[in-house]
Amino acid sequence: MSCAALLGLRGPRLLGAARRPQRWSRWRSSGCKPPAGAAVRIGCASGFWGDTAAAVPQLLYGGKLDFLVFDYLSEVTMSLLTAAKGRSPVLGYTPDFVSTAMAPYMKDIHRKGVRVISNAGGINPLACAAALQEVAKKADVDLKIAVITGDDLMSEKENLRGAGITDLESGKPFPESIHSMNVYLGARPISRALDLGADIVITGRCVDSGIVLGPLIHSFGWNRDEFDLLAAGRHNIGFPIVECSSEGDFIISKPPDTGGLISFGTVAEQLVYEVGNPQRYLLPDVTCDFSEVSITEIPGFEGGAVKVHGVKGSPPSTFYKQGPREAVIWLAVHHKQKEALEIFSKEIAPAGTGMAPGLTGIIGGRPRISPVLKPFFFYYPKSNVQISLYLNGQYVETYEEDLTFTSDEPVSFDPPKTDSELRDLPSGHHTYRLEDLAYTRSGDKGNSANIGVIARHPLYYPYLKKTLTAQALENYFEHLLEKGKPEEERVT
Repeated sequence: MSCAALLGLRGPRLLGAARRPQRWSRWRSSGCKPPAGAAVRIGCASGFWGDTAAAVPQLLYGGKLDFLVFDYLSEVTMSLLTAAKGRSPVLGYTPDFVSTAMAPYMKDIHRKGVRVISNAGGINPLACAAALQEVAKKADVDLKIAVITGDDLMSEKENLRGAGITDLESGKPFPESIHSMNVYLGARPISRALDLGADIVITGRCVDSGIVLGPLIHSFGWNRDEFDLLAAGRHNIGFPIVECSSEGDFIISKPPDTGGLISFGTVAEQLVYEVGNPQRYLLPDVTCDFSEVSITEIPGFEGGAVKVHGVKGSPPSTFYKQGPREAVIWLAVHHKQKEALEIFSKEIAPAGTGMAPGLTGIIGGRPRISPVLKPFFFYYPKSNVQISLYLNGQYVETYEEDLTFTSDEPVSFDPPKTDSELRDLPSGHHTYRLEDLAYTRSGDKGNSANIGVIARHPLYYPYLKKTLTAQALENYFEHLLEKGKPEEERVT
């Protein structure tokens, strides 16, 4: 039987047709590759913990989705969830995902056959799945809920402390006090969970792209060494829908009758968000090169649509990125012992009646004692991480990363040259605002901020490259930088 006959089609569907996940499972089980131009529609309903609840109904009822994904975790969020689990062993995940994002729509998600992937599990993904299972039970729907664990490395804290590990950026030694410590897992365990038939996949810490790349690997059967496809599959831009083809190109659109704009500028700005070096963006599954990406606006779409292609990929490394949190207690005053600060918090309010005459204090009640958490990043061998898969609360298997197609050798990336760069640029007395010449997008990872710049016209690029240097940026922000801390305050 032909692959098309197995799927129940007379020929390949056009890019943009809605598809059901069950059909993709039949492709996978048959060993067939999807037809050229086949597409999967993925909607993202959350970009952080606290994002709007309006995204789920918009995407579910107007998006014709195959997969619905939710990204909740940031460096700060992991620390908040760690504190929550410290108060109760059944906490440690994002409760909004269960109560607000899923519970009201559980029956319709099941009826439409939309599969869900989320990192809402935080540091307690099994508890998140258990709570979600209760919601499904009350809604009288039968769903297979998979859980991926293994990102939490707090049990390895003492071993790592003596291993001579230093921070990736500052070179500081391993912190004395650790609040939480999680590696960023990749997309392959998610793909495996979908292969096992999961309707919902809950993870702990993983890279943002993993919750989108996982279903693409599952749907298209992309191999570990198809790096250009894996690099193209990482896009997950807000509430708009990413429709990715089996060749790795994708179209970004949004449900009809919704606000906002999909354009070259909005997509280009998001492309450079938090990537650091756009020629070498490191992910657990692939190293991405975005330097020659083409973004083309497509006419005729209400609200706009763009096609993105030209992403290149190379092998990933044999390491995961690790991000423990160091707890340093201080506020308006600081002390090594929390009890000392509690004394201060109790005595600051009576200052108006029991301290020096004329003393004025403006307070909003007794201040709370809170830790100030600092990020610390390093690379941790993938071979040392044990990833476990659970289905409906039962352990299924241990997932092992295949390190065959990995490389720790530095990859040489030469910046693209333009003819105008080779000539002396004319100069004059006119000045221009940066926003008139370029799209820009700032982002941060822990203590580091990065700025992505895209020229609004190719002719502007050499001027921007010549003028908008790291040194120029450092000079502009010089009044905010602490020169006595070169390891923390530097511009590159």
